[in-house]
Amino acid sequence: MAIDIKDTAHAVEAAAVMRLLPARPRLLALGEPTHGEDALLDLRNELFRQLVEQEGYRTIAIESDCMMGLVVDDHVTSSTGTLDEVMEHGFGHGWGTSAANRELVRWMRTYNDGRPPSERLRFAGFDGPLEITAAASPRQALTTLHGYLAARVDADLLPCTAKTLDRLLGADDRWTNPAAMTDPSQSVGQSAEARELRLLADDLVALLDAQTPHLLAATSRDDWDRARLYGRTATGLLRYHYWMADTSAARMTRLVSVRDQMMAHNLLAVAARGPALVQAHNSHLMREKSTMRMWDQPLLEWWSAGAIVSAHLGEEYAFVATALGTIRHRGVDTPPPDTVEGLLYALPKDRYVIDAPRLATALGDTRPAPRVSPWFGYSPLDPAHLADSDGIVFVKDVPQS
Repeated sequence: MAIDIKDTAHAVEAAAVMRLLPARPRLLALGEPTHGEDALLDLRNELFRQLVEQEGYRTIAIESDCMMGLVVDDHVTSSTGTLDEVMEHGFGHGWGTSAANRELVRWMRTYNDGRPPSERLRFAGFDGPLEITAAASPRQALTTLHGYLAARVDADLLPCTAKTLDRLLGADDRWTNPAAMTDPSQSVGQSAEARELRLLADDLVALLDAQTPHLLAATSRDDWDRARLYGRTATGLLRYHYWMADTSAARMTRLVSVRDQMMAHNLLAVAARGPALVQAHNSHLMREKSTMRMWDQPLLEWWSAGAIVSAHLGEEYAFVATALGTIRHRGVDTPPPDTVEGLLYALPKDRYVIDAPRLATALGDTRPAPRVSPWFGYSPLDPAHLADSDGIVFVKDVPQS
């Protein structure tokens, strides 16, 4: 496939990314095709620093537990807790062990030192409190939301007492039982207690909304924003647990869809605060439907968080995918020359920002072959959706962390 694509390739820097876009997006989403590689997170950190210093970005949101992320945000904005404590308690999915994530938190705390609140950097996790094998209890989100409201509105307006919530929630290990992920009968999500909790959570969120003028006058906007996060998380978790107990063929599709919907709602809340860099797996941020095969399940297909957010924000959402040449320590060797990754691998430098729509135009009717990864943890680009990205960050070789 002899095609000159050099004119689509630029240096990996924030300015080059911004030149691909019609205007500064409110959410600039940077995808990654695999997790756990610090080389990609180091690149993310570099781009975020440039976006902060050159483009006025003040928030970074990553694919991590939204509730735990509050620990990181408190640390970088107010020096709450030590760095070690924050890395242990502020990240989901084990991301707290990453040296690149640790450096990100350290740099943000240093940057914020001595700056007024309006200029400080903010951190957000935008994933739900969900892991591959389990989902969190809704206790923390529900009881914190209830406590916020109980301290500020008339008791007669509350749909229940804290004692009622505690009774209905029961032991947390009923909710976090990992066996429920593969065996719906092990889930409590459709129990009588869970059904009542869904109604109460809905009433608490409705009360929060109805009391917005009073609450904003009585408390800070940050506290109100957090209460809204607790509400989104409580209702999302209860919905997720409900579908964990489902026995229909659509069960897993429902679960992955609910997760991305929770992500999308959190991202829209981040966008309301100002320009942010978003970092997660490509599959969560792309504009088209995501697909995945889990265990012995049929192929799952659902709308990604990026597709939902893009539908809301239009040009204020931008998506830059990341593509890789090799991850040799994972068995991913030199890409075939007739794939997108193979074409980019033939370029002389180690990494580039690629103008994806222009590359798609240059390729014309000559569609590259899909790359097949020998390792399940790496998802190659889908050449059929090349033009659906605003850009591509290409990294030729990923060294072992």
